Amino acid sequence: MLTLLFADRIENWPAYEPALKAVLAEAGIAAQILLPPVDPASVDYIIYSPLGPVQDFTAYTNTKAVMNLWAGVERVVGNPTLTQPLCRMVDEGLERGMIEWVTGHVLRAHLDIDFFLTHQDGLWHHQGHVPPLARDRSVVILGIGALGGACATTLAGLGFNVTGWSRTQKALPGVTCLSGPEGLRHALSKAEILVTVLPNTPETTDLLNAETLALMPKGAVILNPGRGNLIDDDALLAALDAGQIAHATLDVFRVEPLPPEHPYWAHPKVTVTPHIAAETRPASAARVIAENIRRFEAGEEPLHLVERRRGY
Repeated sequence: MLTLLFADRIENWPAYEPALKAVLAEAGIAAQILLPPVDPASVDYIIYSPLGPVQDFTAYTNTKAVMNLWAGVERVVGNPTLTQPLCRMVDEGLERGMIEWVTGHVLRAHLDIDFFLTHQDGLWHHQGHVPPLARDRSVVILGIGALGGACATTLAGLGFNVTGWSRTQKALPGVTCLSGPEGLRHALSKAEILVTVLPNTPETTDLLNAETLALMPKGAVILNPGRGNLIDDDALLAALDAGQIAHATLDVFRVEPLPPEHPYWAHPKVTVTPHIAAETRPASAARVIAENIRRFEAGEEPLHLVERRRGY
């Protein structure tokens, strides 16, 4: 019988316990799922969150793999004690959640829904408020990996004029793909609606700053479900106040939860959502974990094995 260690926050266990037990039984995997503390040498697989109790992997000498519950692995790959294979979480529920959050807020900005919500005043506000068709709206996605790429192709399928940017050149159906520093400048120059789905790396820190925000069309909208460090907060607030950026919908922040005194909360041109765009759903995540355990035990290639290099 395999031993799995659930190394996430304890408050998440009631949701994961039935989901994990059900899919493991369905897959015919005999396993016990334990909570800390356990004998590290007895653990075959770790179901892991960076916010959980395991920070040092040294003692887990017999652990075959670490199953990350997050799509992002930036807070894991730099851990020098991690020598076991690491699998990132890319599951159908997480991907669909990101697609739906991005699509919903893109349509909100495209259709100028906020204007009509705040102008239920008995006046017929028609002039100047008929939106263009999606094909005439330029949407730019920074970061076209698994999640960003799925958002880009979904928006392209709705008819939007979609451009995707990544560090290295990629190809997506229906999407204009750019790369490199010059490609970034070109992408920003046409971004009426900008979506950032980049990882947290030294190169992406403060990628949106006073200089790059100034490259965007005046009155552009920013959606950030990626990483909080991508945006220079002071520069964004200044761009909002100056009218360079019309609105920012932000799901991720440098400090989470976002402190009550942070100026984003009270700013009339900022919408704060509490890191919900790409939340891991226990039911779908459990299936990915069970499938990866099956693959490791069968000697097959695991899903979403992390190579220790950058790429976005």
